[in-house]
Amino acid sequence: MSYYPARAVVDLAAIRANVARLREYAATAQVMAVVKADAYGHGLVPVARAAREAGAAWLGVAQLSEALALRAAGDTGRVLAWLYGPGAPLAECVAAEIDLSVPAPWALAEVREAAAAVGRPARVHLKIDTGMGRSGQLLPAWTDMLHEAVEAQRDGLVRVVGVFSHLARADEVDHPSVRTQFDVFAEAVRRAEEAGADLEVRHLANSAATLTEPAVHYDLVRPGLATYGLSPLPGREPAQLGLRPAMRVESQLVVVKDVPAGQGVSYGHTYTTRSDTRLAVVPLGYGDGVPRHASNAAEVQVGGHRFRIAGRVCMDQLVLDVGGTSAAEGDRVVLFGPGDDGEPTAQDWADAVGTINYEIVTRLGARVPREYVG
Repeated sequence: MSYYPARAVVDLAAIRANVARLREYAATAQVMAVVKADAYGHGLVPVARAAREAGAAWLGVAQLSEALALRAAGDTGRVLAWLYGPGAPLAECVAAEIDLSVPAPWALAEVREAAAAVGRPARVHLKIDTGMGRSGQLLPAWTDMLHEAVEAQRDGLVRVVGVFSHLARADEVDHPSVRTQFDVFAEAVRRAEEAGADLEVRHLANSAATLTEPAVHYDLVRPGLATYGLSPLPGREPAQLGLRPAMRVESQLVVVKDVPAGQGVSYGHTYTTRSDTRLAVVPLGYGDGVPRHASNAAEVQVGGHRFRIAGRVCMDQLVLDVGGTSAAEGDRVVLFGPGDDGEPTAQDWADAVGTINYEIVTRLGARVPREYVG
């Protein structure tokens, strides 16, 4: 769009600095920058390029379409995609040299068919469920899948280049489940190597484990949230971890008017003015990804002051009570940012609406333009 009354400013210098810092945490392990979900709302291709510039050896995405978009944008490095259903365009991905997760026997069968059609072995990472209870197979079924994959490797249809899993509670530092999952993972790796898998990488660590659990780094770590300068650890600020938030969401006031005491505000009149005051309209709403739960809860910054959202968040608008200030149409509104100038942060918003900082940045709507600095 040529014009929109709001924007998300993404600092690519912060992305690069965060990846560089994560490489320090990873030590001898390589870093996979996870850029799924449009790079957590920050913009897939610009963030991927910045991460590569900072030394990310791998990129990770959930959807095949994201991996293919990276290839279309000119990325030629290692890319892993891990979420697809039966009938997905796997042949296109094999042809594009995209590494694929194999979470189930049906997926292995379809990957083999795709590789045969393309005439090139598929690079696969076998997903083991070490305790997350989500994707992948539990160890007994995974072992059967492993032997099928190694057989396909002997036939020249796949290369089993990776074994991976995901931690359920790494954000709870020293939680015993991390050790339990680590033990299962270590056994899976042992079985893979014993069976003759051609492993290049073994990977288990997400952002939290990258920052706190060196024992589970293996050959490759997969930081997602930390790439964007946000903390995955409750009670730990990004600066304490050497990270910098990369996104600032801002808009402007489009209507400012005087109203009397007793004026109901927005749908349902869940906010009523207590005295004569001024109301200001911000042209952002849940259609832009602002959580409706932010109604009467989250704060924004105008002119160096914070104001709580007054009344319900609408699809395209929200309202502030700016009584006692000189706020005027055109004044800048900051919903959240790094916090350098006292503005709310993504974590502040998450706390206000009862969610996690991941959701605050990722849910930002596509119609809000992304502008890049740094």
